Amino acid sequence: MLRIAICGGSGYAGSELLRILSLHPQVEVTAVTSEKSAGKKVTDLFPHLVKYNRLIYEPLDKEQLLPKADVFFMALPHAASQEAVDFFFKKGRKVIDLSADYRLSDPLIYEEWYKTPHNYKETLKKAVYGLPELYRKDIKKARLVANPGCYPTGAILALYPAIKEGLIDAKSIIVDSKSGISGAGRKAEIALSFCEVNEGLKAYRIGVHRHTPEIEQEISAIAGKKIKINFTPHLVPIDRGIISTVYGKMLKDMNTADVLSIYKKIYAKEPFVRILDENNFPNVKYVRGSNYCQIGLKVNNRTNTLIVVSAIDNLVKGASGLAVQNMNVMMGFEETAGLKDLALVP
Repeated sequence: MLRIAICGGSGYAGSELLRILSLHPQVEVTAVTSEKSAGKKVTDLFPHLVKYNRLIYEPLDKEQLLPKADVFFMALPHAASQEAVDFFFKKGRKVIDLSADYRLSDPLIYEEWYKTPHNYKETLKKAVYGLPELYRKDIKKARLVANPGCYPTGAILALYPAIKEGLIDAKSIIVDSKSGISGAGRKAEIALSFCEVNEGLKAYRIGVHRHTPEIEQEISAIAGKKIKINFTPHLVPIDRGIISTVYGKMLKDMNTADVLSIYKKIYAKEPFVRILDENNFPNVKYVRGSNYCQIGLKVNNRTNTLIVVSAIDNLVKGASGLAVQNMNVMMGFEETAGLKDLALVP
């Protein structure tokens, strides 16, 4: 059995990692850390995770943790992951980082958007961006995978075929996304409390959201030129899920059926991307708890615009499920192991 350690296992991403890995036939979670909950059992925080009723949270003592696991999932806050990732990576372990610390290949861009320097630039150079639909071959050979952010995952999967095939003007892209509250993390904050969020819907961090450079980095790589986008996230009063609607000006004279055929061909072998038929569009309700990304689209011929809608669960395909998918690719396991039938009933 492959031994797993989860660093930062008391948040939403950490608890979802525990849930998903409890269903994986080839792994065993041998260590889980939490500074605030050290000494408590996993089931003290998450009673539904009964498989772990004997697993105790411990402090993140890197030397003590090192011999306990072969693969380390880092579910720590941004900036807090830098040193720990570098340590375990240099000690020969495989690392999957769920923070933003190793996603941006340019450390200066990271510093600009996250307001902290990157102190491990040589390790950063070894990181592979963990989106198997784009980088599966690189992930197979990697020892350090930077797990994508939730908003970027939905947006990039929605845009990839259109940019790759030159269907749209990449400079015209608009990304409009709406996320459930769990995307903000498991923390007490007035702005995220029930009375503040319930029956409301608001845009936030317009033009300055930290996922912007990550989306730009990846669509620029697809387009082969530097691209800037308009990205607007919104907070909606649901627990989990992200729906992204992306827009781009068409460069080719095509109808919806034409574009759908391209999307279906490109994603035909992808186990977790589902392209919906014409006039069908995603609903976050039907990806809840799963590792699937649903995509629907429409060509608005009146305005010459391609409109693509994607839906993911921000905690699964947008975080922990994708991390397990990356682990499966890295270790040569069946890519769908622990994930294929994963779902929460709507």
